[in-house]
Amino acid sequence: MRTTDHAEHKDSAADRPTGPSASPHAGRRHRRVMQSVAVSSVLALGLSACGGAADGDDEGGAADGEAVTLSVTTFNEFGYEELFEEYEELNENITIEHNKIDTAENARDSLRNSLGAGQGASDIEPIEVDWLAEFQQYPDRFEDLTDPELEDRWLDWKYQDAVLEDGSLIGYGTDSGPQAVCYRADLFEEAGLPTDREEVAEFLGDSWEDYFAAGEEFVAESDSAWYSGSDNIWQGMINQVEVPYQDESGEIIADTNPEVKDLYDQLLKASVENELSAGLAQWSGDWSDAFQREETFATMMCPGWMLGIIEGNAAEVEGWDIANTFPGGGGNWGGSYLTVPSQGENIEQAKELAAWLTAPEQQLKAFGVVGAFPSTTEALEADELLSATNEFFNDAPTGEILAERADAVETQPLKGTEYLTINVAIQDAINRVDVDGIDDPDASWEKFVNDMEALR
Repeated sequence: MRTTDHAEHKDSAADRPTGPSASPHAGRRHRRVMQSVAVSSVLALGLSACGGAADGDDEGGAADGEAVTLSVTTFNEFGYEELFEEYEELNENITIEHNKIDTAENARDSLRNSLGAGQGASDIEPIEVDWLAEFQQYPDRFEDLTDPELEDRWLDWKYQDAVLEDGSLIGYGTDSGPQAVCYRADLFEEAGLPTDREEVAEFLGDSWEDYFAAGEEFVAESDSAWYSGSDNIWQGMINQVEVPYQDESGEIIADTNPEVKDLYDQLLKASVENELSAGLAQWSGDWSDAFQREETFATMMCPGWMLGIIEGNAAEVEGWDIANTFPGGGGNWGGSYLTVPSQGENIEQAKELAAWLTAPEQQLKAFGVVGAFPSTTEALEADELLSATNEFFNDAPTGEILAERADAVETQPLKGTEYLTINVAIQDAINRVDVDGIDDPDASWEKFVNDMEALR
């Protein structure tokens, strides 16, 4: 049974945020595709007009021991506040100014504007994986972070995604987003379903077909929905497609790719026809509020960074747990990089700080604070991680579960320069059906096709 009337959730498209690092890191999104094209064109013109790197200090700025202030931008929750204090204690000449932006989309817009103007960027700027390719088009705007001593620090796919065509490295990897399934054990129990983690993992099955079939069993015995909304599920599905939206030449194939269309049809059939969705747009106010309602939704796609978001929204709600499984085998949602823009005045010190923040020791500390799951191989093997439990999720062994989920990741989607714009457009198409109820799946898909034609 659907728990939400569509009429209650007609949020302005421009007001809906997105996830990840949603990426894990949420951001404002859902702008019209033509607006995105225009903004991208302006950015390209601005960067072309600026020419080479801005007037940074080629020698790295201040001399050793001289007082230096480093500015660092983050968005949402990177878990760096205590790390900044620790670094200042270790380096008495360093003062860190933290520019914490509320959403990933606002951080992206700020960086675009700063690069276009040739000034205004922080000494260290974050880039989320879904818009990494967009900024890789402008290598002269960023310092090369290649360091032979660090090449084996990260998971291979995490490192290679940040390597440019000329072999230079645009960013140091922060977190990753291996996905499990979070679930409400109390709602499962009320519906007469298993609640033990291992039994739940078996009940959820190995495929998306199994997951949706389990949902049909649940909603038949419950007044709650199976999941919050289709956009949460879409992130899990599309991140298992090797070449979803653009091919290797950059050509847009999203609307002609049968794999994308099949997933779209499968998801909306489950969400609307089979009434598995609560019809909530992820990151909306209604979505956040729903965590506190008794009749809400029972499962969520759950990268490590989502654990803190659930706990924050569902404070004092008992019943959340996490199962060591994921439909389709495995998938990564989200994760970011720290970059050093070339316009900075203290480039060498900024490189050193970025390298320190992304070291295994610091990644483990960030995981302990906000659940940002490490992307360094050493951290993934650490006893500190593998023994980690989460009290809110019924003392689940979250470190061990997410480490196994990371091992299950086999495919990283090819993410071209328009990946984020296309993903926003198709989630708009999905939400027109599931959230707003203004289109049927076929009509909304045709609008998506038109969006892709405008983007080409």
